[in-house]
Amino acid sequence: MRRSEFDRAVSEEFGAQAPVLTADLVLSSAGGRTAAQALGAGVPPREVWLALCAETDVPLNRRYGAGRQEPRRR
Repeated sequence: MRRSEFDRAVSEEFGAQAPVLTADLVLSSAGGRTAAQALGAGVPPREVWLALCAETDVPLNRRYGAGRQEPRRR
């Protein structure tokens, strides 16, 4: 997962709450850091996304493949 995919996934899943969750919610599985802090410390976006999903009880079927754009049609 790229950082842009992380940002897209968080925005799509949490909507207007996304900035607050990434800045304020402490993720125990990300070393007791917020998503923003974990990303800043170099934790891969995929790990941060999964930690955020676990902390907020996002269903498994919405965790994998999140943030990817539809392939371009040629």
